Amino acid sequence: MKVHGIAFRLASLTLLSTTMILAAIVGYNYTVSRSMIVSLAEERGTLLADSTAKQISGAFTAVQKVIDSVAFSLEDGNLAEKRVTDLGLRVLHKNPEIYGSAIAFEAYAFQQDSKYYAPYYYRGQDGSIKFTTLGSDAYQYFYMDWYQLPRELNHPIWTEPYYEKSAGYELMTTYSVPFYRSRDQRQLLKGVVTADISLRWVQKLIKSLSNRDDGYVFMLSRYGTFIAHPNESLVMNETIFTAAEDLNLPQLRDIGRRMVAGESGVLEINDLPIIGDGFVYFSPLPDQHWSVGVIFSKKELLADVSSLNSKVAIFGIIGFLALAMLITGLAHRITHPLRRLTASANDMASGNLDAILPKAVSQDEVGELTNSFQIMRDNINSYIANLTETTAAKERIESELRIAHDIQMSILPKLFPAFPDRSEFDIHASIEPAKEVGGDLYDFFFIDDSHFCFLVGDVSGKGVPAAFFMAVTKTLLKVVAKRRLDPGEVLTKVNSDLAEDNDSCMFVTLFLAIMNINNGDVQYASAGHNPPLILHKGKNAEWIPPQNELVAGIMDDTVYTTRSLTMNQGDTIFIYTDGVTEAMNKEQALYSEDRLVEVINQCHGKTSEQMVGMVDNSLKDFTGGAEQSDDITMLAMQYLGKKE
Repeated sequence: MKVHGIAFRLASLTLLSTTMILAAIVGYNYTVSRSMIVSLAEERGTLLADSTAKQISGAFTAVQKVIDSVAFSLEDGNLAEKRVTDLGLRVLHKNPEIYGSAIAFEAYAFQQDSKYYAPYYYRGQDGSIKFTTLGSDAYQYFYMDWYQLPRELNHPIWTEPYYEKSAGYELMTTYSVPFYRSRDQRQLLKGVVTADISLRWVQKLIKSLSNRDDGYVFMLSRYGTFIAHPNESLVMNETIFTAAEDLNLPQLRDIGRRMVAGESGVLEINDLPIIGDGFVYFSPLPDQHWSVGVIFSKKELLADVSSLNSKVAIFGIIGFLALAMLITGLAHRITHPLRRLTASANDMASGNLDAILPKAVSQDEVGELTNSFQIMRDNINSYIANLTETTAAKERIESELRIAHDIQMSILPKLFPAFPDRSEFDIHASIEPAKEVGGDLYDFFFIDDSHFCFLVGDVSGKGVPAAFFMAVTKTLLKVVAKRRLDPGEVLTKVNSDLAEDNDSCMFVTLFLAIMNINNGDVQYASAGHNPPLILHKGKNAEWIPPQNELVAGIMDDTVYTTRSLTMNQGDTIFIYTDGVTEAMNKEQALYSEDRLVEVINQCHGKTSEQMVGMVDNSLKDFTGGAEQSDDITMLAMQYLGKKE
């Protein structure tokens, strides 16, 4: 018989140390079980507090992005009154979680003869969107918290929660963002944009998490006021500090200080109302300076431990008596641990990876096998957790890229016909990124009543970096072109701005043209872009001669040349990126410039939209479903001439 064998140790311990073994098993089981339960509760409480805080913060972050975007739009000093009021209406139409939105200007900042100008859209109790204007001698909004705080602090703020009378005394909070405009190279405050958010859904969420016997969830404002709590009489009437005074709980006061300070953590506290002794887990909402707390009852947490310990003690005594009385059945008892391990292994094999394994309290063969099963189970659980986390992260990234694609597409003109009231020309454009976001761009806009600017560009690379560079380039082009410079000067200035501190060495090819819509005269410049095609009425398409000048964004001292051409009635300029001519089919053959010319020559008498559509259909027929390797952008500009 082996010294460390099961039979030898079982016989020895059964006959000589049965009492000590029973006591050790009961004590060890209670200690370990209690430690495991407390550890699991701490993990669950921390996860619940963090996830609740992130869920609430995520909803508020979405509102912040909307209002930040509106504030950025208001920095354009040329916005008309209708455009300003439409912004507030659009915010409520597209964001049902927002109760109301105001755009409040500084005194005389929008209308020189009016001290107050603050259009306000809000939702009526019947769900309809209503409009009013704020500001009067009786309501001087300049001195309200929602206006005064962001103006003095120079950054966005969330106000303390409050009850809104017009919404039926519903609990709300307001997000306020200051906006500015440049004058004499200084940023001057022009007003504040706000969004009023109902906290009813937050209270419902907290209440749904609190419907449990072993604990509840609550939320505090930046000053410790209860925003949500199972005891509704505390909401907006008490702070955690006054509650600590009433209950004579210094520990609760310390927890309140840490929560108000934006900390996260776990503390044990005694004599809490509702649940008695318990654990408090708390996590902050940094942007709002609020905090979420989760409380679990210690008694409820450890109830299962006591029950389990009693059962273990009973089973131990029965086992002790059976082993002592039935030593002759030692052989049968030797196999008992193996059978228990087999049952747990079968349970695990059926898919229950949380199956309880027998505790390895010895160094014999069963103990080694149990440890091996424990390691295997832990490794499998760890692998599944890692796989779940990786999958969630991938889905989150894909979701963010889809949002980025929508944002990128929203900054490009996409309503056609673009200028239905102008009969002098017809313009159409399309863009199809190779990935969720891309680096191609196009734009068109009037510089003045008679000069119309249109352009196409292609940023080096793909993905998010190219998308950022594309957005910067488009913004610079529009701002600089509005100065009424010729195309070469516009590209020279934009190139200088892009090349400055361009550590990533990204670049962009550009073709920019400005047309006099009264006579068809066109001035153009190119920064390394593919030469466009011009289709004269009744003639074959011709290449606009390339200027062989450097791409933009590399060297800040590059100077670009302006050239001219004249378009007659019915002439069309077709501009594209290299994603068109370099599109490949499944045999890796290129679409080519010759095939593009053939298609353009078939577009006589076609509108600009039809021309873009014919090229797009030709591309799809050629590629035959092959994966798109580069962004595809096309723009067709047809001159129709002045009509009598």
